[in-house]
Amino acid sequence: MSVSVGLVEPAVHEEFPGLRLHWTVLEATVRPSPREVERRLRELSDRYRGAGVVAMRTKPIPHAYRSFFRQVGLDPDASRVPSEEAAVRRLLYGGFRSRDTLEDARLIALVETGVPVWGLDAGVVDQDSLGIRHAAGRLVVADSVRLHGTLFGEPERGHAPRRGTRRMVLFAVGVEGVPAIHLEEALWMAREVLESG
Repeated sequence: MSVSVGLVEPAVHEEFPGLRLHWTVLEATVRPSPREVERRLRELSDRYRGAGVVAMRTKPIPHAYRSFFRQVGLDPDASRVPSEEAAVRRLLYGGFRSRDTLEDARLIALVETGVPVWGLDAGVVDQDSLGIRHAAGRLVVADSVRLHGTLFGEPERGHAPRRGTRRMVLFAVGVEGVPAIHLEEALWMAREVLESG
């Protein structure tokens, strides 16, 4: 699997030197997940218990994202980092629920690595300029043509892969304290799920 490193606007890099975006392109469709993926989600659900969720914030990767949230003015107890948000949802609903191959791939990668992954329809992405920059006082994921979404937010309407999408761009966002190998592992795991079955 080929992983590319996105561009980070110089001013953003200067303020947040550890912030980065890694991405990969793959041929995949959004569809109901096969039984094997649903089984994997059930197994991951069994790993998450109340005490473990509370202790999660002290682990290195969730802690790094919490620290970054504070740097950008977000309270990580109010706007939870992605891994904590997933864990809380698991406790509320009694398990991780299967939605489709893309959402399940993102969730599995997040739970296994602590690194959040998002998907974009490759048809709306200028891959040569994909990265992170400032826009209207916010940090955003964008390319030279389009703004795809706020950093750590869901993609803009019409930018996410949907039924009928044949090619997609998966991207992971890293912060200070999260080794690059974890971003690559998260992308690899998500890709594996999307290409299964």
